[in-house]
Amino acid sequence: MVNFESETKQNIRNCYDEMTPVEKNIAEFFLNNTEKCDLSSKNIAKLLYVSEASLSRFAKKCGYKGYRELTFSYEKDLEFEKSDIPTNKDINYVTKKVYGYYKSLIHDNYELLDESQIRRIADWLDSCRRVFIYGVGSSGLAARELQFRFMRAGLDVDVVTDSHMMKMSSVLVDKDCLVIGISLSGKTQEVLDCLCAAKKNRARVVFVTSNVEPEVAEFCDEILKVAYVKNLDLGTKVSPQLSILIVFDVLYAYYMENDSYTKVQKYKDTLSALRGK
Repeated sequence: MVNFESETKQNIRNCYDEMTPVEKNIAEFFLNNTEKCDLSSKNIAKLLYVSEASLSRFAKKCGYKGYRELTFSYEKDLEFEKSDIPTNKDINYVTKKVYGYYKSLIHDNYELLDESQIRRIADWLDSCRRVFIYGVGSSGLAARELQFRFMRAGLDVDVVTDSHMMKMSSVLVDKDCLVIGISLSGKTQEVLDCLCAAKKNRARVVFVTSNVEPEVAEFCDEILKVAYVKNLDLGTKVSPQLSILIVFDVLYAYYMENDSYTKVQKYKDTLSALRGK
C-alpha cells in the first residue's frame, strides 16, 4: 500500500520551512499521525507541551482561520489518506502530492453531485435549439472540451471566450437557447454580466462554479457547484479544469442516456466525418 497525503497534510508540509521550532514540533505530530484521536486544543497542547496560542498561530500559518478549522479539515481527510491501489513502485513525494489533489477533488465533486439537478440540465440540453458556453482562461479551455464532446453527439454548441463576443452573444440569445457560464472563482465579471444579460433575454442559464455569491443566484436557473482546492484556478497545484471536466463528464453521460440510439448514430456519423469517410 502507498500512503497518499491529504490536502491538509500537504498544506502543513508546504509551510514547514517557514515555521518556528515550536510550530515544526506541532507539524511533525499532524504529518505523522494516521489515527483519529482527541484533537482538541487543550489535549494537543498538553500532549506536545505547547500553548494553545501556539496551536492557533500554527493553524493560521498553514492557511486556516484558526485551529478548529484546521482540525475539522484534518479529521475529514484522515479516512481518505490511504490509497487502496497496490503498487510495487517507490512513489516520490511530488507524485503523491499530485495524486492527493486529484483524489481529493474527485471525492469532493462526488459529494457535491446532485443527480436530480444533472438530469434537469441534461433535459434542457435535449430541448434547446442552441447552446452557448461562456468562459475565459482555463474555464474557456474546459468549455472547448465540452463543445467537442457534445457536438459529436449532435448538439449545436458555441463556445465564447472573447469578452466582446460574449457581450454580443448574450443579447442575441432567446428562450430556445441554453447558456452555460463557467468561473471557478465565481467572480469573473465578464461571465457574470453576460449571464445576467442572457437571462434578461429569457435564455435558460446554468452557472458552473465553486463559489456561489447570493446575488448571482437571482439570474441563474441552476448553479452547478464543483469542488475547489485553494489556488486551483491559478493552476499552481493541478489542472484548473479538472473539477469542471469531472462534472461535465457526468452531465454528458446523462445526456447520452436520453434517446441514446439517435445520439450514438450521430456520434458515429461525426466520427466517420473526422476520418474522412
